[in-house]
Amino acid sequence: MASRVLIVDDAVFMRNTLKEIFISDGFEIGGEAANGVEAVEKYKDIKPEITTMDIVMPFKNGIEATREIVKDDPNATIIVCSALGQESLVMEAIEAGATDFIVKPFKAENVTQVVKKAMAARR
Repeated sequence: MASRVLIVDDAVFMRNTLKEIFISDGFEIGGEAANGVEAVEKYKDIKPEITTMDIVMPFKNGIEATREIVKDDPNATIIVCSALGQESLVMEAIEAGATDFIVKPFKAENVTQVVKKAMAARR
């Protein structure tokens, strides 16, 4: 059975880019969210094996959403997505419970490598 993914990003283009990468790697897209509030709600419904989480989003940022999800599910595997130059935000997200991070613009091989590493650590 394919691993289910929740993709969280306020930019449709970024969600579509990640969706293409995951689908080509055999993952099932469980859902998408455009902000942190939606991310927390959809996480509870979908219970994905992997969540990609943008950091800077409206209503609730990715750090707050990560903190909330990990509080409810300490085993959550969340990979934050950041732009170059957001190192302090990435560190804050890791401290909030994120498993790892990927840097925008996405390269398929980097996404795949980080996801496989996160999934292996989860087992």
